[in-house]
Amino acid sequence: MTRRRFYAPPQAFASDAKTVALSSEETRHLRDVLRLKSGDEVYVFDGAGREFRGQIQNITRDSTEVSVGDEVEPARPESPLKLTLAVALLKGEKFDLVVQKMTELGVVRVIPVITARADVKIRSHDDAERKLIRWRRIILEASKQSGRASLMSIENPTTFHDCVERPSGDELRLMFSERGGTSFAAADETNQKSDHVTALIGSEGGWTNEEIDQARDAGWKIVTFGGRILRAETAAIAVSALLQHRFGDLN
Repeated sequence: MTRRRFYAPPQAFASDAKTVALSSEETRHLRDVLRLKSGDEVYVFDGAGREFRGQIQNITRDSTEVSVGDEVEPARPESPLKLTLAVALLKGEKFDLVVQKMTELGVVRVIPVITARADVKIRSHDDAERKLIRWRRIILEASKQSGRASLMSIENPTTFHDCVERPSGDELRLMFSERGGTSFAAADETNQKSDHVTALIGSEGGWTNEEIDQARDAGWKIVTFGGRILRAETAAIAVSALLQHRFGDLN
């Protein structure tokens, strides 16, 4: 039987770890959509990689008390690849789609990037916060569906300059561009497993020459797909699948 999975952050667990309180939103889904009741078995994940078998004890208007049983293996394991997708801001539903599919594909972090040709501009701090709230809600729902017990993180929108100039450590950094790059095989010249990869995806308007030059100067490898020109949201999905196949667990 498919697990009936609910999310509760670590702080929602009692100090003795024997009970956990579900939020009003999770309670509404449990009560009004799934029609669960006291005594029913559920699974609760904490967003940090842990999942527990539980039993509903009490349902009120705004919360649900669940007794916590054994810790179990998450419904689906996390990929060994720590994959970050830095994606130019796209209009509404397109970026929502990217966030959803990145969660399903096991990406650990998404960085919305403000580029010269980005389809969307951030008008204010409140505008950015509203977008983050919506994206985090999408991440939560996609995590439930895909079996992940770790919530993908999403950062505040950042400028292209700050994105490409941040310290790289030992990660592989790839900028995917419609021009000016090598094949993926050539960029992956060491042919060794990389545990940490950051991929940079542009807007539908593409990159400016200045952005490509700046990324190259900062140590990014420029990659150009062969074949057809992809929409930005398609490129993000294709790149994630490609990298999970090469370095992760998508076999």
